[in-house]
Amino acid sequence: MNKAPEAAGAGHAARRYPPRPAAVYFYGTCLVDMFVPEAGMDAIALLEREGIRVIFPDNQTCCGQPAYTSGFPDEARQVVESQLDLFPGDYPIVVPSGSCGGMIRWNWEKVVANDPALKARAAAIAERTFEFAEFLVHVLDFKHPDQGPALTVALHTSCSARREMGTLLVGRELLARLGNVTLAIHDHESECCGFGGTFSLKHPDVSTAMVSDKVASIKATGACQMVTADCGCMLNITQRAAREDQDAGRASASLPGEHLATFLLRRTGGKPSGEQA
Repeated sequence: MNKAPEAAGAGHAARRYPPRPAAVYFYGTCLVDMFVPEAGMDAIALLEREGIRVIFPDNQTCCGQPAYTSGFPDEARQVVESQLDLFPGDYPIVVPSGSCGGMIRWNWEKVVANDPALKARAAAIAERTFEFAEFLVHVLDFKHPDQGPALTVALHTSCSARREMGTLLVGRELLARLGNVTLAIHDHESECCGFGGTFSLKHPDVSTAMVSDKVASIKATGACQMVTADCGCMLNITQRAAREDQDAGRASASLPGEHLATFLLRRTGGKPSGEQA
């Protein structure tokens, strides 16, 4: 039985969530693939522990967002068209990134809108696409005893995750289900971290000012670490914090960060892939 509609991102209609599936497609994202593979492996480990068969399409590439948001629609269209055949089964598509999830759910259809057949296929894929935290809460009802020590963390939700995929509340909900974890709310929580894909490359000074404000805001809460479901934001925030530590002569990281999947796996008795011998 399908669950009742839940809140979606701003400006989008609520969506209906499917029953627990036997399998899912996993869309890994470029940043996970190239920079934070442990986040993808740990997300897969969590899904498999829930009894879900995970299918990883070998020919998946970039979601097309960098080209799309940089004003190159033809290049974005080529990226999207090349991947419309990757999900033939009627299974949900789980994405460990609100940014890439938002691109697939709301923009793939726009990119190929001039071709009715391709538009229909992109729309069908969009309806099956779920951000990782959203899927854990609304489809799997993820609940496991917290096996970690008492800890205060800050949550960062990316702009796309918050505004396109509506996942701020599900991120908070997952952390609330961990009995020994306290969530610290920082006063710049709703603001962009300054990454913005190619934005940080085109406007480095503005980006640096934005991420510096974000780092200061998170540190001011006294949180021991930051948790996020978006690797781009995580790398931007933690690397800025590391640069500030270096400039101040600090030897240890004052603001470590971790993808939500890795954090949840460790807290609920699993061993993250990056810590395995």
